[in-house]
Amino acid sequence: MRLTVVRGDITTQQVDAVVNAANNRMRGGGGVDGAIHAAGGPAILADCVARFPDGLATGAAGWTTAGDLPARWVIHVVGPNRNAGQTDRGLLTSCYAGALAVADELGARSVAFPLISAGVYGWPLDDAVAAAVETLRATPTEVEEARMVAFGDTAYAKIFEWGVLAR
Repeated sequence: MRLTVVRGDITTQQVDAVVNAANNRMRGGGGVDGAIHAAGGPAILADCVARFPDGLATGAAGWTTAGDLPARWVIHVVGPNRNAGQTDRGLLTSCYAGALAVADELGARSVAFPLISAGVYGWPLDDAVAAAVETLRATPTEVEEARMVAFGDTAYAKIFEWGVLAR
């Protein structure tokens, strides 16, 4: 698998699937979750309600349509909320491994990832990047490109420092 990094907006990525850093309720929210729901339109929320009537557990992954996004699917993951006391790094790494497993089930060959839990959930940026890169590199998958999408310059630079190829 080729691991790349790009500075940009995850909602505009031309990939098979985008990963959404969702909350447990699976009904939209802020940050990446809000952006994906806003850009993808009501079809994503409708599919979330149908597929996840009781939400999704922290560390778990599931998929929906991508609605109006250029991608075909959205793979939703629920990262740990460090600010709420969820400090188990295994929950964070399971988001990346689980997203790749779902991508394999769907037949997705290109997947765009945000930095999960690194925003309002308060995971320290250095460790969020380490968890993402280590897990994506170590997880067996049929995905051909895992693209890290950095919204800002600081995150982009941290990911690039890990030897991730610029796209």
